[in-house]
Amino acid sequence: MKRLAKWRLISLFAILALILSGCGKPYLSALQPAGEVADMEYDLMKLSTYVMVGVILVVVVIFVLVFIRFRRKDDTIPKQVEGSHRLEIIWTTIPILLLLILAVPTVASTFKLANVDQMDKKNSKALVVNVRSHLYWWDFEYPGQKIVTSQELVVPTNEKVYFNLKSMDVKHSFWIPAVGGKMDTNTDNVNKFWLEFDNKRANEAGNLFYGKCAELCGPSHALMDFKVKAMSRDKFNAWVTAMQNVKAPQKATSASAAKGQEIFNKSCIGCHAVTPANKMPDTARVAPNLTNFGDRSRVAGILAHNKEEIKNWIKNPETYKPGNMMTGKYNAENLTDEDLNNLADYLLSLKVQK
Repeated sequence: MKRLAKWRLISLFAILALILSGCGKPYLSALQPAGEVADMEYDLMKLSTYVMVGVILVVVVIFVLVFIRFRRKDDTIPKQVEGSHRLEIIWTTIPILLLLILAVPTVASTFKLANVDQMDKKNSKALVVNVRSHLYWWDFEYPGQKIVTSQELVVPTNEKVYFNLKSMDVKHSFWIPAVGGKMDTNTDNVNKFWLEFDNKRANEAGNLFYGKCAELCGPSHALMDFKVKAMSRDKFNAWVTAMQNVKAPQKATSASAAKGQEIFNKSCIGCHAVTPANKMPDTARVAPNLTNFGDRSRVAGILAHNKEEIKNWIKNPETYKPGNMMTGKYNAENLTDEDLNNLADYLLSLKVQK
């Protein structure tokens, strides 16, 4: 009885796992596509599933028919089909046809997704983003707009966005599950691809998608998240203009923030930029750009965006992202609670859009 109960539990958990595997959020699930690339990949997944299920059903039906109809009734040997040209042609042709059904749309989609000619054309109006991955954060440069931001990618909807992907330390992988498949970021070459964000489905997802690193890169690999803000072209242009208007570090808006800015200029400015202009090579960017930190939705990509979590992160980043490059770069123990409050107030005041 105990063994039977054990197998019943295993069966129950297996069924629950199958059911729950179909659940997902529109901002995170690859099974709820939110763009042209995701639609193509989802269609390929469905096609391969239909083929697989069809093959299983045909095999089961044949098995049942043979089992019932050709049960052994006496000692006579049934007719042998060895060497039957007709049967050999049938069971050779069927797999070839199934492979063609899968291969033709797959190859066509692969070539379409690999077409990035538009981003390399002279005077092209295509939006290009240079993605640079680090341990354990993301850097986004818009070369055509001459601005840089970090941790939160901002994109317009209903148009192709082209990406140049490169890693600044170890291999990572850039992945926005709801919008398209992953692409590796390597240290020795630049990978290119494009994505498109559907406006209607972006609205359904609250105009915020989740991105992740999909390549095991170290102890905080699972925490190497980033967010994607998808908006209309008009709102995107307004964001770009607001970023471009930041020519110098923003001045603190309160006495507490002013004290925090003094602390920041003594301890943090050596690594973190607070202006969006690209005035340094990729190799010189050792920490996320904080120009619009106050507009973001997460601290360090994973923590709630509030004052307490900012203070927690500054006090001990190793607790939240083991192996991160910020740990040990300053003497956090020398910061008093008042210093942390002031510093958090300054960081929250770094906004480009009111």
